[in-house]
Amino acid sequence: MTEDRTNDYEVLVAWGDCDAAGIVFYPNYFKMFNAATDALFASAGFPLRRLIDEFGTVGYPMITTSAQFHLPNRFGDELIIRSRALVWGRSSFEIEHQVFKGGVLTLTGHEKRVWAQSDGAGGIKSLPIPDAIKAAV
Repeated sequence: MTEDRTNDYEVLVAWGDCDAAGIVFYPNYFKMFNAATDALFASAGFPLRRLIDEFGTVGYPMITTSAQFHLPNRFGDELIIRSRALVWGRSSFEIEHQVFKGGVLTLTGHEKRVWAQSDGAGGIKSLPIPDAIKAAV
């Protein structure tokens, strides 16, 4: 892993992302984090389609997630989600997301994901993460 590798993913907060109070409804951040994780991998040359086609993975399902909210974000806000891999295990990895509005940190999120493949019976099983992925992301 390149320790300093980060990727910035831009988000324009849509009206549908917000609750009745006009702030981003918290589950929508997890959709944003998912897209930011995909963008992090793509920025390293490994878009999800390539991972599926070339490595036989079904993706990298989230197994734990958390967020710490510092300031609210609202409809029309332009956000930057800065993502980076923190820890690589044999078949799992952790991602940190920092959400900025105008250079101010508004939210910090963490995910733990597993590298997965179909088990042939309708479920999934974990696989070792290829070294090429760990080195690039």
